[in-house]
This record gives sequence, C-alpha cells and structure tokens, in this order.
Amino acid sequence: MNIKPEEISSVIQQEIKEFKVELDVEEVGTVIQIGDGVARVYGLKNCVYSELIEFPNGVFGMALNLEEDNVGCILFGADELVKEGDEVKRTGRVMSVPVGESMLGRVVNPLGQPIDGKGEIPATENKQIDIKAPGVVIRQPVKEPLQTGLKSIDSMVPIGRGQRELIIGDRQTGKTALAIDTIMNQKDTDVNCIYVAIGQKMSTVAKVVS
Repeated sequence: MNIKPEEISSVIQQEIKEFKVELDVEEVGTVIQIGDGVARVYGLKNCVYSELIEFPNGVFGMALNLEEDNVGCILFGADELVKEGDEVKRTGRVMSVPVGESMLGRVVNPLGQPIDGKGEIPATENKQIDIKAPGVVIRQPVKEPLQTGLKSIDSMVPIGRGQRELIIGDRQTGKTALAIDTIMNQKDTDVNCIYVAIGQKMSTVAKVVS
C-alpha cells in the first residue's frame, strides 16, 4: 500500500481547518475562612452584590461583602459541608426565587427549592429578592379589615389589609402562636399568607408546618 505524502498533508490541513474548540470559562475562587454560616472567598474579582455563589456539596451562598481582596458570602445550607481551601464558582445570576400561585401551600428553603417532599414546583417566573418596594402613592389604601380570629385584638387593635404590624415580646410569650392563629383564620378568605422563618429552631418550624 502506497501512501502519498501530499494526501496526508491535505487530510491534516482539512482536519485543522474544521477543528473547533469550545471554551467553557468559569471564574472560580477559594474559601479562605468559614464559620457561623459566613464564608470568605478569595479570587472572585468580578462578583456582583447578591450574586448566587456555588460551593461544594450542593451548598449555595449569596455575596454580600464585596471587599478589595475577598468576598463575604452568607451560606444557604450546612456550613460544616464547606471547609477552607474549597473551590467555589460564580453562577452569574443575582439571587432570585420562583414566584406564582404554584408556590402557595408549599414549604421551600431560601433558594425557593421545595423541602416538603411534594415534588418540584412548576413555577414559570423568577424574581430577584432584593427589589425596591412599591411607593406609598401607588399602593392600594388600607380600607378593609383583617380579622385575626382573636376577639381581644380584633376589638381593641383592628388591623387593616396591607397594614404593617409589629409583634413584640419576650421568648415563649406566644408571638408565633398569634401569627399562626391569624394565618389559620384566613382559611376561607382570599388572603394569601406567607410564613417566613428567620433564625428559627428547626423543631419550631416543623411544628408550624404540621
């Protein structure tokens, strides 16, 4: 079998001409400090405020402190799964959660991921969590009462729909019970209630869910 050099040369030239390289560029950083649900990451120079950061073991965080030589991230997950020296990646998207009527009746984590064992949430729209609230002028006026179901409150301190109220009290004085009773009293109304637990014990959250 005779192989002509010019044939080999033409084949190589053709292969070189058709050769394409697909680059997947990712900006990565390194965890330099971790503790109390906060991680400091070095190397994410182009990170933006409120950007979602991916850590190992399925843990995500949100960039908050954009300092000169590192980025401070709060973690949404178990910080014991993250250690110094771990490699982290930018996601390129600002922190957002799914929205819509499909979220009603579901239990989700801070990322909007379901944790109630009822499957995925068929949400078609996402919205950023850090947005400007509507101005007072364009809001609907407070003109309709919101019944809490507690006669002492409804008679002495009437609450209107759209009105902000602050419940102040020491630990174990019934603040959560008051909020849950108010939510349960809206069962047969058109009021959508959303309970957000921040820094709450898992056992208390489990009782609220049940």
